[in-house]
Amino acid sequence: MMQKVTDRVRFLLAFLAHPRQVGAVLPTSRTAVRDMLDMADVPGATLVVELGAGTGVQTGEILARLKPGGRVVAVEIDERLAKLLEERYPDPRLHVVRDSAEHVAGYLDGAKADVVVSALPYTSLEPGFRRRILDVLPQTLAPRGVALVIQYSPLMERELRARFATVTRRMSFWNVPPAFLFACSSGD
Repeated sequence: MMQKVTDRVRFLLAFLAHPRQVGAVLPTSRTAVRDMLDMADVPGATLVVELGAGTGVQTGEILARLKPGGRVVAVEIDERLAKLLEERYPDPRLHVVRDSAEHVAGYLDGAKADVVVSALPYTSLEPGFRRRILDVLPQTLAPRGVALVIQYSPLMERELRARFATVTRRMSFWNVPPAFLFACSSGD
């Protein structure tokens, strides 16, 4: 319980320091994260890329589902949150990257992700920056990979459909505010 309160405070402080970069005042609920991860085969993944790892709500659930030989590349631009991830999850399958999500390909050594999990606040990002990151999503995926995107409005659906052949949308009402969950693939 204390960790949950501490995480909320850390997340709020990160939001106050960089509201357009963080995009929410509270971390995503575990229920919404589970609902989102249920939309892809995380247990069968060799490589999962996480964009906007935050306090690690998604990271912990990804690691819990991921097979022993799998790996997670978690990208977090906020220095304090990235350090928290490294301390909280001393798992050899996890590699935390302190950089912008638009540069993720440079950290994958040519590999492609089976699953990309994105909790980035796309609607609050500067339009050019948002487009650059969204363009990275399909380029980062393996041919049968799935990009999972969580948002707090349906506004990004059109941009996702412009980049992916298949986009499935679900709602997770056990989140504040309710979350829109998207599973995107090239359809191969």
